[in-house]
Amino acid sequence: MEQAARKGKLGRMGWIAVTLGALALGLFGLWRFAHATNSVALLDWADQTVGRTEGTALAASGVTFGPDPAQRLDVIVPNAPGQHPVLVFIHGGGWHAGRPEDYRFVGRQFARAGYVVVLAGYRLGPDGVYPRMLEDGAAAVAWVKDNIAAHGGDPARVFLMGHSAGAYNAAMLALERQWLGRAGVEEGFIRGVVGLSGPYDFFPFTSDSARNAFGHVADPAITQPIGFARGDAPPMLLLTGDADETVKPRNSAALARALTAAGLPTRALILPGLDHSDPVIKLAAPFNRDRQVIDPVLAFLAAHGGASAPVQAARR
Repeated sequence: MEQAARKGKLGRMGWIAVTLGALALGLFGLWRFAHATNSVALLDWADQTVGRTEGTALAASGVTFGPDPAQRLDVIVPNAPGQHPVLVFIHGGGWHAGRPEDYRFVGRQFARAGYVVVLAGYRLGPDGVYPRMLEDGAAAVAWVKDNIAAHGGDPARVFLMGHSAGAYNAAMLALERQWLGRAGVEEGFIRGVVGLSGPYDFFPFTSDSARNAFGHVADPAITQPIGFARGDAPPMLLLTGDADETVKPRNSAALARALTAAGLPTRALILPGLDHSDPVIKLAAPFNRDRQVIDPVLAFLAAHGGASAPVQAARR
C-alpha cells in the first residue's frame, strides 16, 4: 500500500513537472514569436495571463484628442487614493505601425508602481509623416495637462517615455520647444524623459521607415533630436541594448554626450545582451522578472519627482 502511495505521489509530481515544463516551453515559444514578429499584442496577452491585473484599472479607453482615429489614448491607473505622478508612454513601430491599446502591459507595470499611465497613439504611415507624429504627441500631452487630474494624476509631475520611434517622439517633444508650445503646454511641464532604444542621430536615413517618415524634409537636420540638445531640457534616461542592430546604441551615446556638453549631465545606459525589442519586452510578465530595465527606470523617475515607493514595490 505504501509502495502504491509512493508511486501515486511520484506520478503526480511527474505530471506537475511535465505541466510546468510545457508552460515554460510555451512561454519561451511565445517570447520567440513575439520577438520575431514584434507582436506586442501577444506580450500584452502574456502579461495578463501569467502576470496580474489587480491593483490597476483601465480608467479610459480610446479617448480621442483629435479628429483622426489614430489620435486616441488609454489611461491606466493605480487602485489607490491620492494624486499620482503621470507617465505618458508613446509606442514604437517605425512611425508606420503600432496601437496604444497593445501596450497596456506597460500601463499595468507602472500603475502598480504608483503612476497614472497614458498610452498615447499618433498618426502613422503616409498620414503620420514628420512633423505630424510630433504634433500628435504634443496634443496628447495637452490633453494630459487639461484632463489627467480627473483620473487621479498630478499635472505637476508628468513624465514622457517611449520605445524606438516613440522614444524619438518623446525626445523631440522635450528638446524642441515649438511642439509643446504650439499645443499650449508651458515650458517645464515635462519633468523627465525615458527613451528606450531610441533613434536620436540617424541622418542620413538608411531604413525604409526613416525615409518614409522624414525623406520629404528639405533640411533633414531639423528632424534630428541631437541638434536640439540644450542644458535646460528635462532630464533624460537613455536606455538601450548593446545588441541592438535596428537602432544602433551610438544614438543614445551621441545624444547623452550632446546633452552633457550643453550643460545637462546625461548618461546613456547601454545594457549588455539586449537587442532592439528587449527593453519593452522586459516590461511584460513574465519577462519583467529580469529587473535590468524596470529598476533603473523607476529609480530615474523617483529621483525627479516620481512615485516615492521603493523599487521593490513593483517586484512581484
